[in-house]
Amino acid sequence: MQLRSLLVAGLAVLVPFVASCGGGVDAGSATLRFSAIPDQNSTELQEKYDKIAAYLSDTLGVPVEFVASSDYSASVEAFKNGDVQLAWFGGLTGVRARAAVPGARAIAQGKVDPLFKSYFVANASAGLQPSPGFPMELEGKTFTFGSESSTSGRLMPEYWIRESTGKAPQAFFAGDEMSFSGDHAKTAMLVQEGTFDAGVLNYKVYEDKVANGSIDPAVCIKVWETPPYPDYNWTAHPSLDESFHPGFVDELQAALVGMTDPDLLAAAQREEGIIPATNEEFAPLESLARELDLLR
Repeated sequence: MQLRSLLVAGLAVLVPFVASCGGGVDAGSATLRFSAIPDQNSTELQEKYDKIAAYLSDTLGVPVEFVASSDYSASVEAFKNGDVQLAWFGGLTGVRARAAVPGARAIAQGKVDPLFKSYFVANASAGLQPSPGFPMELEGKTFTFGSESSTSGRLMPEYWIRESTGKAPQAFFAGDEMSFSGDHAKTAMLVQEGTFDAGVLNYKVYEDKVANGSIDPAVCIKVWETPPYPDYNWTAHPSLDESFHPGFVDELQAALVGMTDPDLLAAAQREEGIIPATNEEFAPLESLARELDLLR
């Protein structure tokens, strides 16, 4: 695989955003609808993103509504169909959405997202200890990924498993098929409860759950963290400039990047702040998704 060099090149592309054109969704729409991949508890996400909707509405002067998605694939389909015109995607779902909608733009990301990472975790009973390199002791253990379409819960972990072991996950872990919990929070709980010996998840979810006491790091042990890669992003549909007015996507980008209120940043799950994003930054993920036949 050539991903190491691609990642290095991709991570260096932290440049100002590029413009794009578009069209295609109902030009008479008076409401900006946005969604987000459901990588955590859906009720909590609704509460958080309703705050973002209110902020964007006040800032942009247009009605804004958050539309919940049932799963990762549903968020991509809603974007493809024009049912939502803005989405908080993971790296892989964003790549899929932009590939399906010519002119779609990644416009913003958290300050942490260009250098994101995953945590491999294990139940204490599995007998693993933190390791500076990929923990080969995971071989033969029961293991769960997050969502099938997750960058931090599936795509990048699968890459590092294959790169480090020379084996597909199905051949390295116990069982003949890959297991998927559905989201990062569930992965952490399934490992803590001992349902699986080990799993992999978004590092921020793990750290948040340790901080709020719902995960005991002495029971659900972080045994390895991956090298960094680009991940989450806000992606805008090209129809927005047509539905509202020319330059609206740029205004939307400025509103997201200009979100500085700590409560809003917490709602956006990016307390560190928001920065611009470009499609080019995610080219390494697109290349890897094609290599693993996940760009669908």
